[in-house]
Amino acid sequence: MAEETTSTDEETPEEPPRDDRREEILGQVVEAMGDAVVGSHIDPGRDLWVRVATGAWGEAAEVMRNRMGCRYFGYLSAIDWMPSPYGRSMDSEVDNALGTGQSADQEEAPAGIVQGVAGGESRFQMLARVATIGTPGDHWGITLKADVADDDMRMPTWTGVYAGADWHERECWEMFGIEFIGHPGLRHIYLPGDFEGNPLRKDYPLVARMVKPWPGIVDVETLPETDQDSAGAPDDEGAES
Repeated sequence: MAEETTSTDEETPEEPPRDDRREEILGQVVEAMGDAVVGSHIDPGRDLWVRVATGAWGEAAEVMRNRMGCRYFGYLSAIDWMPSPYGRSMDSEVDNALGTGQSADQEEAPAGIVQGVAGGESRFQMLARVATIGTPGDHWGITLKADVADDDMRMPTWTGVYAGADWHERECWEMFGIEFIGHPGLRHIYLPGDFEGNPLRKDYPLVARMVKPWPGIVDVETLPETDQDSAGAPDDEGAES
């Protein structure tokens, strides 16, 4: 006979946690940018992500600094969400030692593109982190995202609003091939000027890592347990009588 379930046995679903302060901040961003806000995500008590339309990326910088008071520029970069066609060619020695690494013929077929929190519709996305740090007791940050069109990888520069975005955009241009309209001088930071390709694109073959997997961690020598171990135990001939 099946056991009857009473109302007292039913578990009350827990209310999802709320973060009223970040809900308020999100509301202010939506008020300022309207339909240009196309996605958002709140991690209660921790963080806020807002995705804006591609055409509103430049406006987002203005709004964040001049209306929301985010005078602190943290970073700007991009991400290529496409799974690598080469699989996990960067398996670390730690993975291999633990038996969690996969050989090339064991690797699973790449999954589809998943753009992370706040969603997305393109392979490449811009990411930027800004924060307000001027009000004691009310410091908060926000991560802005925007899709980069696959057939037109150009975005407006943030350097006119955040001077610190200068070399971040140079790095992003160099590594992902995203051009920043209005940037005062896109030129290489790490690579030779005639270097071809964009090494942080997932379909850029990192040949060196295919030959030798990423080391993962640096080998650390075991520390001696005692000073005597460090100096070496004295032999009988050298021991004082």
